[in-house]
Amino acid sequence: MVARRLPDLAALEVVVTVGRLGSMGAAARELGMSQQAVSARVRSVEHELGVELFARSPAGVEATANGVVVLEWANALVERAVEFTAGVDSLVAARQATLIVAASKTVAEYLVPSWIVTLAGRTDAKLSVRPMNSTEVFDAVRADDAHLGFIEIPGPTKDLESALVAMDELLVVCAPGHPWARTGRIGADELAATPLIQREPGSGTRLTFEEALAQKGFQATDPLIELRSVTAIRASVLSSPAATVLSRLSVAEDITAGRLVHVEVDGLAMIRPLRAVWSPRITLRGPARELLEVATTRR
Repeated sequence: MVARRLPDLAALEVVVTVGRLGSMGAAARELGMSQQAVSARVRSVEHELGVELFARSPAGVEATANGVVVLEWANALVERAVEFTAGVDSLVAARQATLIVAASKTVAEYLVPSWIVTLAGRTDAKLSVRPMNSTEVFDAVRADDAHLGFIEIPGPTKDLESALVAMDELLVVCAPGHPWARTGRIGADELAATPLIQREPGSGTRLTFEEALAQKGFQATDPLIELRSVTAIRASVLSSPAATVLSRLSVAEDITAGRLVHVEVDGLAMIRPLRAVWSPRITLRGPARELLEVATTRR
């Protein structure tokens, strides 16, 4: 004997509501659905079960003899489903009492603080933010060491779910005394051949910079210095005759104040997406979902 497939729980909930209220219209109003949608759900369940559940009349609906039995069973199933969902939600809430966020350095330093201030008004959950480069963010999320990650590299996120948070631009900058500051413009070939103060391999900034040059047929020379902090690179450029590539987010105020000079690069644009990533094995709930909503609505 072929096992009968269980009807969709959402459809069973509609059937149970119709039986309780004795009216398709009343059920539609309570469930926030159209009466046509309610009627279609009921007919679908009846067809799937091969049982007429309701006798229809202008006055409403009344459960048939078989319908009374089926409604009793369906109500028990719906109640257990509600218990199941509540139980899972409690497990998720316990797991996410502390929300662990892995964020690329630029996002962690220049965007996450304002997100957390906004989020604090919505949840009592504790947040643990772990700054790292984008490659390390991928690894942390894949290993379930972080509930949510934020990366700053172009290209696919492969096996992770993702959502666009913002678009960012990398700028070549130097101190006012640097030779590039006099003209404010260089060629991509000169940029590629010049040792810069740069982020470490695996960072979104470094990957975006190297990919942009590669698309123009150039390979970046080895860095002058490698530093793991956006703040450290910015401080080094402010006090040295070297140049760097950093996010507009991190240097906009310095450019406006004249502490740094933005150097245009002929024919080279370094635009990158800033994205949230999370495991496809989970559904974002609670503080994780709220943080994602804050991040995406602040674009």
